[in-house]
Amino acid sequence: QVQLVESGGGLVQPGGSLRLSCTASGNIFSIKAMAWYRQAPGKQRESVARLTSGDSINYADSVKGRFTISRDNAKNTVYLQMNSLKPEDTAVYYCYLEAVVGGTLLQYAYWGQGTQVTVSS
Repeated sequence: QVQLVESGGGLVQPGGSLRLSCTASGNIFSIKAMAWYRQAPGKQRESVARLTSGDSINYADSVKGRFTISRDNAKNTVYLQMNSLKPEDTAVYYCYLEAVVGGTLLQYAYWGQGTQVTVSS
């Protein structure tokens, strides 16, 4: 019913910036929350930033002050602006959506396909 498409990943040098985008499509009645997670090889997937429908925002301590999550409601798109990138930020970044689906009016969770972010000199 709902699909997430991510873009914006790539290779960047330490100290550089990237902007990730995630667009939700489908029969969405309402979005409850959108978030970004990341997973490095051999490590658990971790929450990076979360934006709720009430516009409350939570960041992982490791990215606080460097990353910014934002949303374009009209486009059903969430962004992650990543500044001052560090090698330890290297991971696959996943978009996450909690939404009420039209028709059923049931709430589901969805994951994007993931986009690779590599921070290296």
